[in-house]
Amino acid sequence: MLKHNSQEPTQPNRVVILGATGFVGAETMRAFEIEGTETLALGRAEIDLLDPQAESKLARLLKPTDTFVVISAEAPCKDAKMLIRNVQLMISVCAAITQIQPAHVIYVSSDAVYADSMQPLTETSSAEPSSIHGIMHLSRELMLKDAVKNILAILRPTLIYGINDPHNGYGPNRFRRLAEIGEDIVLFGKGEEQRDHILVDDVAELIRLMAWYKSSGVLNAASGIIMSFKEVAKIIIKQSTSTVAIKETLRTGGMPHNGYRPFDSTATKVSFPKFRYTPLQDGLILSFHKN
Repeated sequence: MLKHNSQEPTQPNRVVILGATGFVGAETMRAFEIEGTETLALGRAEIDLLDPQAESKLARLLKPTDTFVVISAEAPCKDAKMLIRNVQLMISVCAAITQIQPAHVIYVSSDAVYADSMQPLTETSSAEPSSIHGIMHLSRELMLKDAVKNILAILRPTLIYGINDPHNGYGPNRFRRLAEIGEDIVLFGKGEEQRDHILVDDVAELIRLMAWYKSSGVLNAASGIIMSFKEVAKIIIKQSTSTVAIKETLRTGGMPHNGYRPFDSTATKVSFPKFRYTPLQDGLILSFHKN
């Protein structure tokens, strides 16, 4: 659960976004720029976190009054080498934080830190990752908890979709792109896995709200509504102007998370009563419109 260290929303002095050129980072930058908050965008061009001088470079850019949003990662983390690199990236970040101690740090993690469960996941669910990607994010969370002496907030999004997703991930992002070019949507098995999907704009808005309320603690970014991948594909076909089909395939392996990944979104409602997650049908229309 989140704790608001500012009971009234207060505009951050400056927001520094590490990973500002990425999928979530770019949308987060846009959210702060629209409202007129001063921002500093840091991408790989500005700072290479694997550079031996990264710690000192980042420390020179940060101020004690900053809200520092840490999004940068090599993701999805698929193997041991990527895990090591991601930890090395965070070593540089934590070293700079230790020197400067920004007023507020927000880390964008992942729901992959949670153990599989047939019950709806909450912010207090067991953090026992079963994937290297989850291990990576949980390790980085713990590193930040050790380094940050002021306010630390951790956002754990579930599957994120949106127009500029660079990974072409299975689900809304890939299905939409296939429909746009008139290609059939190919499912894993019958597409029966049930998952929660969240629009990247909503992730950015939650980060913005956390910054304004100087929130600390953990919050999941998940709508609380699960839907099978086949249902997602049907929605996309209905919205598309192309004539495409849904094709099932023979599944060769097990279903991730046992095919079921529900969330309880109560904490979001309690933390930000006026915030509403974008329904998948509406989010997909917004994605088509942006394109």
